[in-house]
Formats: sequence, C-alpha cells, structure tokens
Amino acid sequence: MKSFKNLLQLAVLLIATATVSFAAKSPSQHAPAVGGYDLVSYQQMSGPVHGSKSLMSKYHGSVYIFANEANLAMFEANPEKYLPAYDGYCAYGVAIGKKLETDPTVYDVVDGQLYLNYNSEVKVKWAADKQANIEKADANWSKLM
Repeated sequence: MKSFKNLLQLAVLLIATATVSFAAKSPSQHAPAVGGYDLVSYQQMSGPVHGSKSLMSKYHGSVYIFANEANLAMFEANPEKYLPAYDGYCAYGVAIGKKLETDPTVYDVVDGQLYLNYNSEVKVKWAADKQANIEKADANWSKLM
C-alpha cells in the first residue's frame, strides 16, 4: 500500500510539474504581439510607438494594441496591410532559412511591407541587399511555415 501511495504522489508531482512548465512557456492569449507596438505606427512618420491595452484588436489568434482610435480603425479596415512579413519572424533569418525572434524596434518598411529583424547587426546584413533578401525570404517562407 505504501508503494502505491508513493507512486500516486509521484504521478501527481509529475503532472503538476509538467503543467507549471507548460504554462510558463505558453504565451498568454492576451499578450500583445510585436512587443506591444502599434503596427500602424510603423507606417507613419513618427515610427513605432507602444500601443495601449485599452485599444486592442485580435486577428488570426494574435492580439495587437494601438496608440489611438484612428490607428485601431485603420488596422481593422485592412489588417493585412500592417502585419509584419513572415509572421513577425526576422526577415534576414527567413532569408537564410531560419525562424528567429525579433526586436520590434529593429525594422524596415519596404514598399509598404513591415520587415522586422533580430537586432541591429542583423539589420545591417539585411539592408546590404534588401531586394535579394526579400526574394530569398519569400522563397524560403513556405518551407518554414
């Protein structure tokens, strides 16, 4: 009986540990995407600014926040126009066949499309030949999705 009790305690401990571990790694459904930056602001002269959690829009399972009502309305009217390329993964990373996280303050807008990069050093590589990197990333993206 004692070994059954020990086995049961071990099972409960393992389940609890797995649950805590999973919860710690799972992003909240309410955590804003793109580091909480207003996607529309990337397209504006001011550049990226943080949004307000009182101005939220959910699109394809991600939550985006906006700095003002006008930006929220523009996003909701045409979300695809403002979404970052490659689901927000590093544009240079996708060009070299890798999914890398990004720093939302390291970006470029090319022909109205937002491209994020891992860091400033990677952005220098990206900027060395943007058009070629976009072509490579576009070709690689379907394999990485």
